Amino acid sequence: MNRTAPVSVILVDDEVSFVTVLAKRLALRGLDSLATTSGPQAIQALRSRDFDVAVLDLKMDRMDGMEVLRLFRQMLPSMRVIMLTGHGGETEARQAIMAGAYDYIIKPCEFEDLLAKIEKAADAARRSRDENTS
Repeated sequence: MNRTAPVSVILVDDEVSFVTVLAKRLALRGLDSLATTSGPQAIQALRSRDFDVAVLDLKMDRMDGMEVLRLFRQMLPSMRVIMLTGHGGETEARQAIMAGAYDYIIKPCEFEDLLAKIEKAADAARRSRDENTS
């Protein structure tokens, strides 16, 4: 993937250990990632900076992933959102795709599979931004 700046990813999952480890692994691969543990925290972060990709858990306390997805799509339409869902959540994940998510992945997932989806989503986000600015 040809990029001038590192891919920026916001991670949103109420499993603290999951997002912390994922952020560290993405950083080791040269991605700029921010781990957040709630929808409100992620929305606040999005108010202060842009991201190429969001990795967003579907089921969270306080604010569910579908609500966060809708707000993300309004706030930053070029950002691509990958939904995380547990086994049995495929129906909800497909509903998220219809609501504007770019892709989904089922937890537990292989890091390399998620990384490939993030890089593909980042390419799509950057192409979309380039098309809208030219």
